[in-house]
Amino acid sequence: MEIIFNSLVTAIVFVFGSAIGSFLNVVIYRLPAGLSVINPPSRCPKCLNQLRLYENVPVFGWLWLRGRCNHCRSRISARYPLVEAATGLLFLLIFWQFGVSVQTLGLWVLFSWLLALSLIDCDTMTLPNSLTRSGLVAGLVFQVAKGLSPTFSPIDSVNNLVLGGILGAVVGLWLFDIIGFAGSIAFGQNAMGAGVTKLAALMGAWLGWKYLLIAGFIACLAGAFAGGGAI
Repeated sequence: MEIIFNSLVTAIVFVFGSAIGSFLNVVIYRLPAGLSVINPPSRCPKCLNQLRLYENVPVFGWLWLRGRCNHCRSRISARYPLVEAATGLLFLLIFWQFGVSVQTLGLWVLFSWLLALSLIDCDTMTLPNSLTRSGLVAGLVFQVAKGLSPTFSPIDSVNNLVLGGILGAVVGLWLFDIIGFAGSIAFGQNAMGAGVTKLAALMGAWLGWKYLLIAGFIACLAGAFAGGGAI
């Protein structure tokens, strides 16, 4: 019975995550274009034919259609099912690590925001203010929820966690602004886009300033290796 229960929970979490991934696909495509993420329902980007319910099932809908619109036969990007599957797997990994907890819910929200922002940035080289600002506010709300959760010690009071989130956001803004300014002087050109500081503020609100610095250091190392590989 335990195996059946665990398998059922695993399936539910993956399906839920892939459904969120399906919505993220809508956000990634429509938000930069200034379109509503709610209406109209999902449709082919070429002929605008509305997808049927079974065609809109995360991952499997794309496989059922064999990557083509059922109406105009134009290709549907494989990125749609990949984002859905990746989100489902990410939700599953987080759930396995933290179980049923505020931490799990918070990380689901954070990584959903980061995934949407990352792919929008890849497509348009911009980070929408609506996402970065709402993500920052969501991070502070998460700090409140975490402080009220019985799984955290009294030391992690709501005030301490919220102040930590605000400090993290401020550090993200100022520190990355300073890094960008120093880089501009050193290289004679804009070394860091404004979107990076907004993203750093968002992450600071979620992680606090200490973990933000660690994340920033890892990101710098990854960028250095990627840049070195490109050279």
